[in-house]
Amino acid sequence: MSFLTRRQFRATGAALVGLGLVVASASVASAHVHVTPQSTAAGGYSVLTFRVPTEKPDASTTRVVVDLPTDTPFTYAAVRPLPGWDAKVEEGKLPKSVDVEGATITKAPLHVTFTADKDSAVQPGQFQEFEIQVGPLPAEGTDLVLPAHQTYSDGTVVDWDEPSTGAEEPENPAPEFVVTAAEPEGGATPSAEPTSGATVSASPTAAAPTATAAAASSDAAPSSAASSNDEPDSLARWLGGLGLLAGVAALVVAVVTSRRGRSQA
Repeated sequence: MSFLTRRQFRATGAALVGLGLVVASASVASAHVHVTPQSTAAGGYSVLTFRVPTEKPDASTTRVVVDLPTDTPFTYAAVRPLPGWDAKVEEGKLPKSVDVEGATITKAPLHVTFTADKDSAVQPGQFQEFEIQVGPLPAEGTDLVLPAHQTYSDGTVVDWDEPSTGAEEPENPAPEFVVTAAEPEGGATPSAEPTSGATVSASPTAAAPTATAAAASSDAAPSSAASSNDEPDSLARWLGGLGLLAGVAALVVAVVTSRRGRSQA
């Protein structure tokens, strides 16, 4: 193996090792509990999907608890039924009253608990998704942190409750997302009665008489042309008829004259 080939081999090996480390770290990071919101628009309702993988090789996930925010509380929370799991929304008193859309809130949904039946626990190497519908979402720019607590069949509890504070991910990151701007009223659906509708609908109506008049003019023009064309045609026919009569008369005169000449002879 030449020196150049060895250098290429070492460089390739180093690149593969580095790629393996990146993929491994990405796999570890993606294995943590995280949330995917259906919508992030302020003031709206959203279905939050929590994906919970079982990371322990010798135990199953038997329980998942999600903490809902208390500083920007939701006034509504509901769960999607999941076969083999019991789901419960727990309401309670807030640490302090909060104003939500002009109303003072002292109680709100605080926790959502999912508990597996005996045969429905999430086995090692598997994951499960839990859905919660909540709303309304708080103001734009709010960072919603939703800590999750994962209980294993061996009694171990893993708390996913560390908010992200920089580019580096914490050891046990909490599921979270940022609220975006509210959707415009009516969304992208056009108004059923636009303001300019009268003008738009009037334009074809106003144009209709013009088109009709134009059509009438175009219809009248051929008639005039036909009349003017008929006159020369009739005159020609009359002249042709007169010429024919004149020819017949001349023939008769010639015949008579010829007969008279023979009789005289």
